[in-house]
Amino acid sequence: MASRRKERKTGGDDLISERARALGEQIATLQQQIKKLDSQLQTSTAKPRLRSTALPHGRTLARKPEPAPPKPAAEPVFEEIKSAPPPAADPDLYNELGVRKYDLPGLWNRIRNHFRAPAASNPRLINYLAAGGVRGLRPLRYEKRVARNRVIAMAAFLFFLLLGIILIFMRHR
Repeated sequence: MASRRKERKTGGDDLISERARALGEQIATLQQQIKKLDSQLQTSTAKPRLRSTALPHGRTLARKPEPAPPKPAAEPVFEEIKSAPPPAADPDLYNELGVRKYDLPGLWNRIRNHFRAPAASNPRLINYLAAGGVRGLRPLRYEKRVARNRVIAMAAFLFFLLLGIILIFMRHR
């Protein structure tokens, strides 16, 4: 089994190194061609001939004059807008004008979905983080506990602060 793995690895390494060597040779030949063309360009003292690559070889085409832009209309142009018919899914949710009726269960679902957390894009990663399976990261339950303890401590601090302020006002009264 181990010998087969070694054969596969060496066979794969040979193919990769062979391909890398072939690409290296192609790069070297291209660099030689670049040097050759650069030296030819440096030796020629004549002004370089430039041509447009937008038009094919052959006779040159004259440019047609562009038409003048249309003048804006003096009065606004109104278009007829066709209202969409109510969806056929549930006709009880729409009135005769096609406007949606007040939908209390739908409102409740929208409000509830607004306060829900978005769906996890990678639930497996969430499980690893919650269980502490990724090294170097604290478990999510530990972070939740720390945050909960902070909230409790802050609430207790604010309670005693408010209690102290009330007691001070009561004594001075």
